[in-house]
Amino acid sequence: MKTIIVQHELPDWADWYVDKLSDAFPEHLFRAAHTMEDAMALARDANAFVGIGPKMTSELVAAMPGLEWVQSLSTGVDNLLAMQALPVTVPISRCSGVHGPQMAELALTFMLALARRLPEALQAQTTGAWHREPQPLLLGKTVCLVGLGSIAETLALYCSTLGMRVIGVSGRGNAPHVDRIYPRAQLEQAAAEADFLVVLVPLSAETRHIIGRSVLDAMKPSAFLINIARGGCVDEAALLDALHRGSIAGAGIDVFEQEPLPADNPLRTAPNAILTPHIGGFADTYHEQCFPTVLTNMRTYLENGPDALTGAVRRCDAD
Repeated sequence: MKTIIVQHELPDWADWYVDKLSDAFPEHLFRAAHTMEDAMALARDANAFVGIGPKMTSELVAAMPGLEWVQSLSTGVDNLLAMQALPVTVPISRCSGVHGPQMAELALTFMLALARRLPEALQAQTTGAWHREPQPLLLGKTVCLVGLGSIAETLALYCSTLGMRVIGVSGRGNAPHVDRIYPRAQLEQAAAEADFLVVLVPLSAETRHIIGRSVLDAMKPSAFLINIARGGCVDEAALLDALHRGSIAGAGIDVFEQEPLPADNPLRTAPNAILTPHIGGFADTYHEQCFPTVLTNMRTYLENGPDALTGAVRRCDAD
């Protein structure tokens, strides 16, 4: 019998996973942990951990001497791949390919709110002001997607349905609903065409600050930057300068180089910026979206062992 900890900051979700997995695998023990403190109390007997990988600490991993597998309920597991406390033999599975709808909807929310100056409308609502002007349409605008993975495929579909021209920056030769693809070496040229520049690339040594001063300077003064990828993909100092200079029209930012974002971070008061607290992938049905992946991987692990998990990564893979 294996003992599996299921931890989530939303207690109902942890309990939901435990109920579903216990029904599917009644011969094994699934324990819900509503906090990391709960997880620490259960850690000694754990063989596997299901939870948000980026929230796992070295202390928690070190407290699980029998750990054989981690199933992260997220795509990013950079912290685990760099965690010395995690044995190199422990595979890490991720939940990928499920974030398209919520990430695309957040990108569209930013586009509409920024173009139609929603923050100003909300302020006018409280002050009693009444100011009417023609409203910009997304129809006919150009959106440039920097990175063409599964999230970009969903967003490209949504944007094309709205009558937008979709271009991309990627090493791929083609992608559904994308009118033109530029190689990464021509990022500035692609940025110059965009009314909305949407960052979707994963964070790596190659993509850190991929959106820097030169790219921001290449954008039209009427264009908006949207970052729903990783904070490190955008040079925040250069972005802050561009917003204050008015060299771009505004920005929608969901991810930051330091999270939680400090209360005194100057981006919070930057002109024409809308900030959200890294909620892009956090849908109200996310636990249901991830469950098929968790169920498939759990069956593989329990029936064939951790080495049989396909698509899993290990800490040594990142070395």
